Amino acid sequence: MPPPGMPTEELLIARFRGHARRLFWSALVLIAVFGATAYFFDNLPAPFENWMLLGAAGLLVVLLVLVPWLIWWSRTVTVTTRRVIVNHGIGARSRQEMSHARGYTIGVRRGPLQRLWGAGTITLSNGVDAPLRLANVPNVTLVHETLADQIEVSQILAHRDAQSGYDGTAAF
Repeated sequence: MPPPGMPTEELLIARFRGHARRLFWSALVLIAVFGATAYFFDNLPAPFENWMLLGAAGLLVVLLVLVPWLIWWSRTVTVTTRRVIVNHGIGARSRQEMSHARGYTIGVRRGPLQRLWGAGTITLSNGVDAPLRLANVPNVTLVHETLADQIEVSQILAHRDAQSGYDGTAAF
């Protein structure tokens, strides 16, 4: 812990994506498409139908497997010692942040399947900005406890700095 009046270094605590269980149906589609393609290839009456089969299989894999995987891969949540950062988007990236020092409430919602997998949805709300929703967080109880601890530590440091007269600007 730095001495009063010195800025604290921002350290990475966790970086994660939503629970990968949302890719279950994509995995089943991939298996089914490969199985059907292998079964029907060279068993069709006309030779050009093999190319049609491969084209349809490729289109299904792109639309039902690759696109959901890219969407899942493009959404990340980063928890640091100062803030929570949510990045999402494939072409145009969008970023939302919420500072621990401002304080916020943590709401956790867990459906039956989420409880089965140890996941949940966390909603962070500070009363001023729009709530920050973290969907399908793996190990939701651990993330909840970590966020609560970071709020407490940030507010203790902010109170300590306020008592020492530190205004947040450092003259180096």
